[in-house]
Amino acid sequence: MKVAVLPGDGIGPEVTAEAVGVLEALGLTGLTLTHADVGAAAWRAHGHPLPPATLEAARAADAVLFGAVGDPDCDTLERHLRPEQAILGLRKELDLFANLRPAKVFAGLEHLSPLRGDVAGALDLLIVRELTGDVYFGAKGQRINDQGAREGWDAMSYAEPEVRRIAHVAFRAAAAAGQPLTSVDKANVLETSQVWRDVVVDVAGEYPGVTLDHMYVDNAAMQLVSHPGRFGVMVTGNLFGDILSDLASACVGSIGLLPSASLGSRQTAHGTFGLYEPIHGSAPDIAGQGKANPMATILSAAMMLRHSFGLEAEAARIEAAVARALADGIRGGDLGGSHGTAAIGEAVRARL
Repeated sequence: MKVAVLPGDGIGPEVTAEAVGVLEALGLTGLTLTHADVGAAAWRAHGHPLPPATLEAARAADAVLFGAVGDPDCDTLERHLRPEQAILGLRKELDLFANLRPAKVFAGLEHLSPLRGDVAGALDLLIVRELTGDVYFGAKGQRINDQGAREGWDAMSYAEPEVRRIAHVAFRAAAAAGQPLTSVDKANVLETSQVWRDVVVDVAGEYPGVTLDHMYVDNAAMQLVSHPGRFGVMVTGNLFGDILSDLASACVGSIGLLPSASLGSRQTAHGTFGLYEPIHGSAPDIAGQGKANPMATILSAAMMLRHSFGLEAEAARIEAAVARALADGIRGGDLGGSHGTAAIGEAVRARL
């Protein structure tokens, strides 16, 4: 089982080290870890945020464990050299089209959510976001319109095969969890969304055991904060998924608890190739201070074991250890506690 570990920038190396420590504590036979530079660290060492050696290490692995990228000192670089281009490049080069973001409020942490406690406690959602299409990857530009004013434009589009493959991922996830599936679009005004809805309805015929409903994105945002418990699995496009997944993370109370997986179509000898990362950024303001909460990265490692290696029992052990540590009061500054990065990692390992 080959894992490429890409710690990245800021707090990335700190939180990734604790996740690696948890993996090693499991004593998995045949687990091989290869480390490589990415982001600003790679630009400084190799002149590019995603150097060929790092991309090759990712391609040669069965899964990638990713930390975070971003460094304000690089904000003036040409865009293709900025750290954030590394993660976009990995998604494109590895064809990672399906982003899975679970959002769940841990018992005892309901008071940290901006939602009322009983409302927040009902949140247990998986958002499946299409990751390589939509307006982010469409043609774009600027022009001068007929009135002589500068005008920006961006093309939003989805082809049927793009929608079909992400729909299958979402239906399989809903079927495995025994949950309903909500498809989010804006079919009342967008032709792109009409194609999305038509294809999702067509794919639904292959999953008779999954209840499907459709919701416009504005209503979905409202329901997510008013009645989050109504959702099981949600599938949506790149733009809407970007917004709704961040909204869901805010409802949980801290992005320091939220993992993610980006999956492609490539199958290895163990499972589906994927890239696993916490949803938080590099947090340069606290980098190197041992203050970062590594739980999101540790939970990302659990997702890696589940999706890329088929190790459900080991993934569940990690998730249970994190939940127990939180219940025992092991909390970082993001949760109002005083435990540091290493102490949180050690607490999780002690509870495996």
